[in-house]
Amino acid sequence: MPTPIKMPALSPTMEEGTLAKWLVKPGDKVEAGDIMAEIETDKATMEFEAVDEGTLASIAVEEGSEGVKVGTVIAMLAEEGEDVDEAAQAAPESAESEQPASKDDKGGKAEPAKAVPRKDAEPARAPAKSEGQVPPAPTDDSGERIIASPLARRIAEQKGIDLTSVTGSGPNGRIVKADVEDAEPGKPAARQEASAGTGEPRTPAKTPAESEYGAPYEEEKLTNVRKVIARRLTESKQQVPHYYLAVDVRLDAMLDLRKQLNAGLEADGVKLSVNDLLIKALARALMRVPQCNVSFQGDTLHRYSRADVSVAVAAPSGLITPIITEADTKGLAAISKQMKTLAEKARDGKLQPHEYQGGTASLSNLGMFGIKQFDAVINPPQGMIMAVGAGEQRPYVVDGALQVATVMTASGSFDHRAIDGADGAQLMEAFKQLCENPMGLVV
Repeated sequence: MPTPIKMPALSPTMEEGTLAKWLVKPGDKVEAGDIMAEIETDKATMEFEAVDEGTLASIAVEEGSEGVKVGTVIAMLAEEGEDVDEAAQAAPESAESEQPASKDDKGGKAEPAKAVPRKDAEPARAPAKSEGQVPPAPTDDSGERIIASPLARRIAEQKGIDLTSVTGSGPNGRIVKADVEDAEPGKPAARQEASAGTGEPRTPAKTPAESEYGAPYEEEKLTNVRKVIARRLTESKQQVPHYYLAVDVRLDAMLDLRKQLNAGLEADGVKLSVNDLLIKALARALMRVPQCNVSFQGDTLHRYSRADVSVAVAAPSGLITPIITEADTKGLAAISKQMKTLAEKARDGKLQPHEYQGGTASLSNLGMFGIKQFDAVINPPQGMIMAVGAGEQRPYVVDGALQVATVMTASGSFDHRAIDGADGAQLMEAFKQLCENPMGLVV
């Protein structure tokens, strides 16, 4: 019996996702552990692995489909010895078996949400057709089978569209719903701007237009990640009473220590960055001022006994914050190696949920862009975030004398519901002291 492949829950909070890209096509053999698709969750784009082996018989949800609910059948897998074509025909029946019972069935089940591929819902079936019946796969004049999804075949039959006149925009030229839904009988169906057969993901439609003032623009649909960023940061600024504290930090001693440590670690292939030392400094400061290592939880506060530092990374899909866990006890070399690995995975969209969910405080560094100072938005339920700018040569008073020093401005954003101003000031003082006397970071 064919095995239905369902949309997985790739994170604890995932309820739906976007099927960004299929990495296999109907007819391909897969084994347990093979990567089948890339799925965009509310946090990142993640790989979906096969759990069974067999032959992919059909794809029920095309790549680019948004709002695919967890548990929705997205494909059918034919087991060894099963006829692939028969398994493909079973795909829509298996998907529709999850439909709610008829109104006469008093024990009717609640209908699970189905995938909605960008446009409106699936057209109503012709009354004459039995529930779940799909037209047989058509063939062209040479007798070769035309590759089309079951839904596309059903729509084409209802509208009287000749599929031999349709060019598919799905993987390997497969005809999908969007290719036939706007077509008229006797006329070629509208074609999407996608490269058929390349397996490349279709990007969200961009519509050239002009604003009311005549300025041209293109409308681009938000990704799930960007939607979550917009929602969470808006909620943060609306609901969290931010206050900000800034200090100037002299970095010369830290830069000298970094140079010495890198000389000693060169043989091990480790090269510490200033950011690695700042992660450690924030973690140690949080342990020195535990009143700031907290999160607001409504009627309670969570006070943490270790410092897990979330580090802001700019990824193509948007901002994400992988976490250096137990940064207060990790060595600098370990922090450096872990940060490089996490940053690379973040930019590739390969982070696992446990690598970006949680954290007791955050660090955001825009110094590499020459930014002198900025105030970051708190990532709830965390109680604070440290924003650091560029280290630059500035006049600085040292031992009562004016000198030129390398100075960085650090700005802390604090949740006033959880952290009082005096406690926030103590954390900024501890952070400054650790940066200016960095031997405390290596012991």
